[in-house]
Amino acid sequence: MSDNKMKAYWRRNLRYLLVLLLIWFAVSYGAGIFFAEQLNTIRLGGFKLGFWFAQQGSIYVFVVLIFVYVWLMNRLDREFDVDEK
Repeated sequence: MSDNKMKAYWRRNLRYLLVLLLIWFAVSYGAGIFFAEQLNTIRLGGFKLGFWFAQQGSIYVFVVLIFVYVWLMNRLDREFDVDEK
């Protein structure tokens, strides 16, 4: 793989990581801590939504983001022809 192609691959990988980590931060910190008071006015399964995000929701979002990252990286690997055929 050429140097320019490697840099483009790595740049896109870092962009994916940044976006996914920002989503995780927004959910875990924003919904679980920063907006907890406002979210606690809503109930989910008998629990206040802010509490639910702080205890379980951010973990669920993190697991989903792992699968999204794998899907994105498999697609990126195929695009740059570095996939495991």
